[in-house]
Amino acid sequence: MVRSQVSETRRKESESEKITINLGFVDLGHIDLLVAEGFYSNRTDFIRTAIRNQVHTHGEVLKNSVARRSMVLGLQRFTRQDLEKLLAAGEQLHIHVLGLATIDDDVPAQLARRTIASVVVLGALRASPEVKAALAERIR
Repeated sequence: MVRSQVSETRRKESESEKITINLGFVDLGHIDLLVAEGFYSNRTDFIRTAIRNQVHTHGEVLKNSVARRSMVLGLQRFTRQDLEKLLAAGEQLHIHVLGLATIDDDVPAQLARRTIASVVVLGALRASPEVKAALAERIR
């Protein structure tokens, strides 16, 4: 495993993932009231703040869990060049990311299959549909 040699540079892409949640009418009404009273600019602002507060509340547990699982925290990008180096060295990669893992669009599915042994991403994995299909049984 050559995680330290993998490029972690940022690409110009969205830094958030859209999710959908179902809320009860009373909870939604409370949120709307707080927005109307000026505590939050909109529903999204309230929900993001609530999530950040909960992550902060559980910060020590999260920090210990990330360390215990040997996960990269944040963004990690895998380029074709990174994977070609692994292939040449006869090594395989175990991807463990809390955040966003990106496999560049120019990475062929066959190269990904030959160099990526496992994928565990808590957050989002961005890769071409072909690469995702090639790694489907290795993604947990």
